[in-house]
Amino acid sequence: MVRLPARIRSLDNDLQPVQSLVPSALLGQSRRSSGGVRGGHEIDLHRQHLRESAPLGPRWSSRAKLSDGAKNQAIGLSRGGQTTKVHALTDTLGRPYAFDLTPGHASDVKAAGLLLHRAAGARYLIADKGYDANAIRKSLRQEGKVPVIPGRINRKRKIVYDKARYRDRHLVENAFCRIKDFRRVDTRYDKLARNFLSAVALAVLVAFWL
Repeated sequence: MVRLPARIRSLDNDLQPVQSLVPSALLGQSRRSSGGVRGGHEIDLHRQHLRESAPLGPRWSSRAKLSDGAKNQAIGLSRGGQTTKVHALTDTLGRPYAFDLTPGHASDVKAAGLLLHRAAGARYLIADKGYDANAIRKSLRQEGKVPVIPGRINRKRKIVYDKARYRDRHLVENAFCRIKDFRRVDTRYDKLARNFLSAVALAVLVAFWL
């Protein structure tokens, strides 16, 4: 037979009391508030009432301001939060050979000047509507290049472009899909822009040039 223990310890020994998130006095006060019970449902209007709502605080707000340090590191607010844009030039085979970073809220037109000077020797330059600007088209024509860029919807004058050549723009989209296979690029872990740009360069080197 099993021997019974000589001493029985209390069940509540060494147990820590559960601390409530909201003091009981506040809960009682809110229950006695003017809301009361209406239609069989208790209405609690206290500010600390545990309810499901949008998160509060400036860091979660879409209007939150970034510091100058974040802006200097190519970080900006967009619809997806704090993001970074990667702009790239590819050759006719879809291999990126020049790229740069801008904050997520920056316009593509502002970034075009960072890369257009790297397209020396190109006859045609294919880009999406984000790069549609008169200054870009003028600059390309002065350098002897033909812009293959569709016009924006809000343009009063329709832009004529080579639609057959524009189909090759999928090459740059394919290149970005390949680069995003590298988790370090898809999810930016680097704080400094130069480190993140180095990670993008390594991914391009491994994926396309080695």
